[in-house]
Amino acid sequence: MVESPDFVDPAHGIPVFSLYGEVRRPTDAMMAGFDGLLVDLQDLGCRIYTFITTLRYVLEAAAAHAKSIWILDRPNPAGRPVEGLTLRPGWESFVGAGPLPMRHGLTLGELANWFIAELGLQVDCHVIHMEGWSPDAPPGYGWPLGERTWINPSPNAPNLSMARCYAGTVMLEGTTLSEGRGTTRPLELFGAPDLDAGALLREMQRCAPHWLAGCRLRECWFEPTFHKHAGRLCAGIQIHVEDARYDHAAFRPWRLMAAAFKALRNLRPDYPIWRDFAYEYEHDRLAIDLINGSALLRQWVDDPAATADDLDWIARADESAWLQARAAHLLY
Repeated sequence: MVESPDFVDPAHGIPVFSLYGEVRRPTDAMMAGFDGLLVDLQDLGCRIYTFITTLRYVLEAAAAHAKSIWILDRPNPAGRPVEGLTLRPGWESFVGAGPLPMRHGLTLGELANWFIAELGLQVDCHVIHMEGWSPDAPPGYGWPLGERTWINPSPNAPNLSMARCYAGTVMLEGTTLSEGRGTTRPLELFGAPDLDAGALLREMQRCAPHWLAGCRLRECWFEPTFHKHAGRLCAGIQIHVEDARYDHAAFRPWRLMAAAFKALRNLRPDYPIWRDFAYEYEHDRLAIDLINGSALLRQWVDDPAATADDLDWIARADESAWLQARAAHLLY
């Protein structure tokens, strides 16, 4: 986490308030300085991305202070697919704004409308719609390739491939495995110095072959320059979602990474997969559980008797319920 301070804009002489520093929610003093707020953020389509949580906090503050909110909608680069467990009650955090699945398939404007309905907010909110957004059209499936320049919404979000993988690879933040930070392909690959990547891939294919569809998986070696395992050669797997093998409807990154964790646990029952550290302002709960919105994923991985079908059954129920819940809020 790299926090930012409040400051005065040198060109315009107006205050700039940080919502990723001393506070995460807008204060009364911040809200007193304007009548209307424009929200112009490029989301990545994943529940854990904190822009979503900031949106919720801003909507709640606007409702409390009778302010207008205008959402300048932007594409969801991960498109419309839905995947993952729904956040359970009591697991809300800065990386878990509400009962959403990991990959929600909404734009920020659609999410704003869902938050308003879910939280029962009375707020003057306007969504400025995009024109011509085609989340089902190849090759971008939500991201207008050739029309818009990719500008990193955060330092380790360098391209569309990362955005497609993120709903799965973000779980690596809660593990001892490198997610590729410190390399040129963060959150598209994973590994560790003591990993047997070939054996891991074979076990993934054995225990959950149907979860590996829609992409190309390649054994690789990488050496992070910072973050986990910095300066050490790591054996790992890279997830390729940019060539003709990519199938947008079939690719399921959350299940793919779940299969990787399960395969590693099967091969090495004592491997210390779960990283115990302070994560996004939380100190008392494991990061992997915060990321998934409950302990269910971790418990499934650690249960030697649990199969892919066991997790699939829970996830499918959550995904089906979310598809119904979000339907009324689709704008495109």
